[in-house]
This record gives sequence, structure tokens and C-alpha cells, in this order.
Amino acid sequence: MALDLEEQEQLDEFKAWWRKNSTMVVGVAAVIVIATAGWKGYQVWSARQSGEALGLFERAMQAAMANDAKSVKELTGKIMDDYGRTGYAVPAAWLAAKTNFVNGDLKSAQAQYQYALAHAKDPGLEALAKLRLASVQLDLTDYAGATKTLDGDHDPAFAPLFANLKGDVLVAQGKTAEARAAYRLALDKLDPKSPLKAVVEIKLGGVGG
Repeated sequence: MALDLEEQEQLDEFKAWWRKNSTMVVGVAAVIVIATAGWKGYQVWSARQSGEALGLFERAMQAAMANDAKSVKELTGKIMDDYGRTGYAVPAAWLAAKTNFVNGDLKSAQAQYQYALAHAKDPGLEALAKLRLASVQLDLTDYAGATKTLDGDHDPAFAPLFANLKGDVLVAQGKTAEARAAYRLALDKLDPKSPLKAVVEIKLGGVGG
């Protein structure tokens, strides 16, 4: 079917536009295709990484239950080194830290809690990591480190726990007046029904509160 005059003009305009812009159009299309293929490839790679990390984490859990500290260290270390972008890196650090702590390796436990703190994406997990890290630092008599960890910003929901542990750090340094203030703060912020309240009251009484 012959084209009418208007259709012919439109066709001629498109041909002229295509001659001018075809390189750009093909380039954009190629970028879109490559980006789509790359995203799909990343999804496949990410799923494979997560699956491999899960397998290692399950083995680490079994080793922890068997109190095989050496295997826990090796497996969790591999997860953190090779699969740090998966969701299993932080749990692996927690597991390693707990195992190290139970076995008296406080330096290693400290390093793992520091890793967990540095990679925590949830305010609650970050606060818990700070509490565990400060507790280990207290056991290591690193009072300055523990104080610095506890003085940093944290989720307000954990304020009573931070104040309580800060009181412990102050008691260890013989700073009873400051410890009393910390324990009183913990009591003020604790829920009246919290089982921790009785413990803090005993500690407060121990420093003359």
C-alpha cells in the first residue's frame, strides 16, 4: 500500500532522526541489557553466597554445641572473611565471641564483639554488642575502654542496662559515689517489674546507696 504524503514525511523525519541518534539509542539499549543481566547475575551470586554461608554457620553451631572451639573459630572466621556481605557474618561473630568467652579467650571475644558492633545494622543489636563488648572490657580490666563503649550513643530502650554496667565499671575502679549515681539511674529507668531491679538494688546497697 502506497504511503500518503503525511506518512511519507513522518517516515523521512524518522529516518533522519535515526541517522543522527542511532548510535546513542543502541548504546543506551546495550547499557540497559548489560545492567539487567548484571543485576540478575548479582542475585544468583548473592543467593549462592548466602547458601554457602548458611552451610558454614550450621556447622559452626554444631561445633559450638560440641564445645569444639577450634572448629568454631575456623568456620566463623571463614564466614566473616569470605561471606561478610551476607546476613550470617554478624551472627557468626556473636557465636565466635560467646564460644571464646566461655573458653576464657577474652581477647578474641573482644575482637568478635567489636566486629559485631561495627557491622550491626539494627540499633538494638548495636546496643547489645556494646553491652557485651563493655562487659568483656571490664573483665579485661580495660576500664577506659569499657567506659568509652558505654558512654557512646545507644538505643534509649537499653539505658537501664548501660547504667547498670557503668556502675559495675565504676565500682571496679573504686569510684563508689559515681557508681551509686549510675545504679540509681538504672533503677529510675527500669520497669518496676523487671527482674534486674532487685539485682541493682543489691548493688546499690553494696556501695552505700
